Amino acid sequence: MKFAYRFSNLLGAVYRHGNLSFSKDGNSVISPVGNRVSVFDLKNNKSETLPVSTAKNITCVGLSPDGNLAILVDEDGAALLISLITRAVLHHFHFHKPVASIRFSPDGRKFVVTKENVALMYHAPGRNREFNAFVLDKSYYGPYDETTFTGPPRTCFMSPDMSTWVFGAERWSNLIYYSLGGHKDIMVGCFFEKDSLDLYTVSQDGTLCVWESDTELDGLVLRKTRLPAERGEEERGEGEEEEPRGEVIRGKGERPKEKQGTKNVRYKQRSKHFFNKEGDFNNLTAAAFHKPTHILVTGFASGIFHLHELPEFNLIHSLSISDQRIATVSMNSSGDWIGFGCSGLGQLLVWEWQSESYVFKQQGHFNNMAALAYSPDGQYIATGGDDGKVKVWNMTSGLCFVTFTEHTSSVTNVTFTSRGFVIVSASLDGTVRAFDLHRYRNFRTFTSPRPAQFSSLAVDPSGDLVSAGAQDSFEVFIWSMQTGRLLEVLGGHEGPVSCLCFSPVQSILASASWDKTVRLWDMMDSWQTTETLRLTSDGLAVSYRPDGQELAVATLDGEISFWNPQSANQTGSVSGRHDLEMGRKETDKITSKQSAKGKSFTSLCYSADGESILAGGQSKFVCIYNIREQILMKKFEISCNLSLDAMEEFLDRRKMTEFGSLALVDEGVGDGDGVELSLPGVRKGDMSSRHFKPEIRVSSIRFSPTGRSWAATSTEGLLTYSLDGALVFDPYDLDLDVTPASVRRQLRQAEWATAIVLAFRLNETALTQEVLEAVPHHQIAVVCGSLPDVYVEKLLGFIASALERCGHLQFYLSWSQSLLTQHGQKLKTRWAYLPSGAVLPTIQSLQKSIQKHFEDLSKLCDWNMYTIRYAVALSKQRGVKRTAGDALCDKDQSEDSEVMSEASLEETDMLM
Repeated sequence: MKFAYRFSNLLGAVYRHGNLSFSKDGNSVISPVGNRVSVFDLKNNKSETLPVSTAKNITCVGLSPDGNLAILVDEDGAALLISLITRAVLHHFHFHKPVASIRFSPDGRKFVVTKENVALMYHAPGRNREFNAFVLDKSYYGPYDETTFTGPPRTCFMSPDMSTWVFGAERWSNLIYYSLGGHKDIMVGCFFEKDSLDLYTVSQDGTLCVWESDTELDGLVLRKTRLPAERGEEERGEGEEEEPRGEVIRGKGERPKEKQGTKNVRYKQRSKHFFNKEGDFNNLTAAAFHKPTHILVTGFASGIFHLHELPEFNLIHSLSISDQRIATVSMNSSGDWIGFGCSGLGQLLVWEWQSESYVFKQQGHFNNMAALAYSPDGQYIATGGDDGKVKVWNMTSGLCFVTFTEHTSSVTNVTFTSRGFVIVSASLDGTVRAFDLHRYRNFRTFTSPRPAQFSSLAVDPSGDLVSAGAQDSFEVFIWSMQTGRLLEVLGGHEGPVSCLCFSPVQSILASASWDKTVRLWDMMDSWQTTETLRLTSDGLAVSYRPDGQELAVATLDGEISFWNPQSANQTGSVSGRHDLEMGRKETDKITSKQSAKGKSFTSLCYSADGESILAGGQSKFVCIYNIREQILMKKFEISCNLSLDAMEEFLDRRKMTEFGSLALVDEGVGDGDGVELSLPGVRKGDMSSRHFKPEIRVSSIRFSPTGRSWAATSTEGLLTYSLDGALVFDPYDLDLDVTPASVRRQLRQAEWATAIVLAFRLNETALTQEVLEAVPHHQIAVVCGSLPDVYVEKLLGFIASALERCGHLQFYLSWSQSLLTQHGQKLKTRWAYLPSGAVLPTIQSLQKSIQKHFEDLSKLCDWNMYTIRYAVALSKQRGVKRTAGDALCDKDQSEDSEVMSEASLEETDMLM
């Protein structure tokens, strides 16, 4: 097995904190999710997480007007300049203070950053390579408090002192700075009118002020010399940091003096409007303005948004989209779509206001994700969370397409049946539920005679038996999927049942418990215990190898032991406590090395070929061990987000005082950056709200049945890692004569089978694709018949991966059909005798690719069929109208001919 896995996508979370941005064409929305950024393609219904991450949670994102560059700024002010084309980091920068907002100018040549009470204007990076991509141009001082918002194009920013400052982005002699009042609460937004200096200001108390300027854009006059204050010659104020070179413009309480021959720009309040308020907690929280259509969108703390047309302030419509606070609002370039982000529930919505319909509506688990399961074909992932929801995600699009909300408490485990059309979930509410993926409904609910909290779940390979383990009664319950009746209650454990797992080849159930035993139950022999495996510590996780010939158990002492289920003998063990490398939490009073002694793996999963095992637990690392050698092969760091707890190995001395750690101080609701909790049943106005810092951990790990990816549920969400063939050069049976030149020589000589064998021996993806696509279509069956058996599986695996990314559908389907027709029986025989069943992942990967194309083409054919039917009906309707029109024309022509014939007869009569 190769370990060239790389981060592929982040599912389970669509929005956390920060501002939303639309792409230049308006078809994609860019959403910050923790310390990563996800791009959602609204046209093609796909999502992608960029392979870049910041040190802490992202607070603001600045997108260039051409859509090629983006600036990501985290909580501490560290910034990344990334390219949205190459998905690469171009530059690192640090603003040294938390940044409130960042905006590019309309021409993309400059951008403005606000931090504390200053706005900094930088030259935006261009096409030329520069040592320092961020060059400071101007610094604007004016507000007496922290600046919160910037608005292009005239460098306008606001502060919580309820004032709005307008500064000149260029050296205008008649517009140096201007201060506007008129509000009684914190400012939320400020927007310029199109091609004008008129602007609108919105405050948190629901007040809109319309400001009119007495000067047009053409009336701004450039000055030729700098003022002394702009040369940085005056002394800096107390507490101000020394900034790099650049002009300094300081706003003052009095108006700037007018020069001779020039009149300063002045503003007057044209009108003042008030939004409807319902209660004290319905504050205005977000606003966005679209200049071409003059549409103002405002979001409120109650989840309601309003659409108004300015400057008349006409209400277009109002709608409630959530019961939580709307954190950010954004509009695309055409003004048709509006994006909303709700950080309380992790919601991301895109609303089309003209048709009043949702374009995009996604929500992740707003609490921790507890479990995940792959579908048998690897196309879908089911997840369960502490919020009591079961969500099903499409691996191709990365989006959730169905959510089941029947559970009333935390979901502890989920699994698919062998056919892949039923999802079974266990919960702490005392029920095990089965969901149908055809009708999207809960068709079975399994309960116990006495109330019990189910912490583990397993379904047998046939899908007829459902088992669940209780953590309070120490029993295992068995139900029938067909009838829903309780068949048996298995007793014998003396501690909570932590994990269940069915053998893939037999009706044997393995149950791990805190009583330091693993029991094997025979489902066909009166539910008797066939073997009892004695462990050295409490059992936490158990997993069967895909062929059912080996059993892996994770225990509380940090070890993974391997057992033979037939003989009940231990075949090996791996000590993984030191591989976890647990970090030190802020409230810990012991070192991370000491705290790691109490940590262990809580989730296990075999790879698809059975040669390796994945392990994860209370750590930021996921480990892959080689079972035969019993050594660590690779560790994956699932997160580098320092906003999560237990990420750093050593204590931060900067947070230590003579009274103890600053992390032990309860900061209250408004000061912390963690996750806000409220008492059960309280939606707003909870006086007991508090914050905590989420701890990094891995709750569940699963390998894809195709063997090409694996997924892990963590504090950040559902992380998927896929196999990257471009990272590894792994030739097979390489020789001196095997070169790209020799492969192409065989192609010119029409030796197709030999060329394919040499290409696979060299094992280069591009060369193999070139050779396959050079084979004539009528020669495919002949080549497949002459291909050696050892290369059949390799060719099937390559075709499965090529079908996912290539458009030659019929060509590669012909290869698949010929290979399976001529070598299907040999593959089946080989599959039966192989100890690990290595052929199965290849077949499942091929099935996944074909199923994906089948679904896409079936939808397209359905739409085409409906379009053709509509066109035929329309042509028939027009044909009927044309026939009726022709009949009328013929009637009129006959009447005219009769009249003319009568007239001609009259004329002949008169002549005679």
